[in-house]
Amino acid sequence: MRFVDEVTIRVEAGDGGDGCVSFRREKYIPLGGPDGGDGGDGGDIDLQADPELNTLVDYRYTRLFRAEHGRKGMGSNCTGRGGTNLTLVVPVGTVAYDADTGELIGDLIEPGQRLRVARGGFHGLGNTRYKSSTNRAPRQSKPGTPGEARNLRLELKVIADVGLLGLPNAGKSTLIRAVSAARPKVADYPFTTLHPNLGVVRAGPYKSFVMADIPGLIEGAADGAGLGIQFLRHLSRTRLLLHLVDVSPYSDSGDPVRDVEVILGELHRYSAELAARERWLVFNKLDLLAPEERAARIAELTAALEWTGPVFEIAAVNGEGTEALVRAVMARLEERQRTAAETPADADADEGADEGADDVRQEDA
Repeated sequence: MRFVDEVTIRVEAGDGGDGCVSFRREKYIPLGGPDGGDGGDGGDIDLQADPELNTLVDYRYTRLFRAEHGRKGMGSNCTGRGGTNLTLVVPVGTVAYDADTGELIGDLIEPGQRLRVARGGFHGLGNTRYKSSTNRAPRQSKPGTPGEARNLRLELKVIADVGLLGLPNAGKSTLIRAVSAARPKVADYPFTTLHPNLGVVRAGPYKSFVMADIPGLIEGAADGAGLGIQFLRHLSRTRLLLHLVDVSPYSDSGDPVRDVEVILGELHRYSAELAARERWLVFNKLDLLAPEERAARIAELTAALEWTGPVFEIAAVNGEGTEALVRAVMARLEERQRTAAETPADADADEGADEGADDVRQEDA
């Protein structure tokens, strides 16, 4: 199944049914009277988050969705049938925008959560509604109102606790394979990862977190180089970033310091908030360094980067150092969760971080 994380669709709610003009014609009731019924309401259109979905591919080629119109009212005070509502299922993490105005309509972050994106028209009124002591035979009725119609832009932002950053071939997919049951493609050439992958990492009994691996960035990604920065939106909900750096002598660039600077530059161009998010350095592929060279190499790189944050040394291909990394990540996430529980305002701010990053995006690959 193709991974699609951004689509534009049109939704048109149903129109309300018109009211009816009718008069009773019954035996033994000589004067009769108005008996025109009201119309039915038009159908609404809702989005519903489905945890079983992980892509918006269903909306890639079918772009127009219409709800049913309400039926007209009828005589004998019969009300027209209301239009059937239409529910569009989307993955958890989908954000809906008005494509014409850019207005944020809603964010579906919980399984089963519903969001009304187009409201059906109100029913029209039959002539029975207009009868009075001075108007015994009203011949007016009210038509139903049109349903809402709008163009929607749907964006999928995956729900993950931890995001992986790095250049192509830094070992992100290898790491997520080593610590979770996810099985993304791994090969000895760049851009083997073409779409985000999620893995559930077990850190102990009843302890786990979700890790997201996105396609690697290269210099100029903000201008469309490589796969661009369209997948960075999937890191906007993460609470912690792990920046993987290839420190082997066989890396593509041969300069890990510049590799880190390239990623930071692209992050800043995409979103200052995402660039400021908590980030740990993870030096990978230590198995390709001689054991006596590792400590000096790590110290040299840390000093050159003037890095004061957490540093981890791993060899994802054989799992060396990954257990300590997983334990530290779990401890940090639990600490942040306790802090958020004590300061709800900070938690809300953290959850809404990086919503301003939507100004920079690309077309689907």
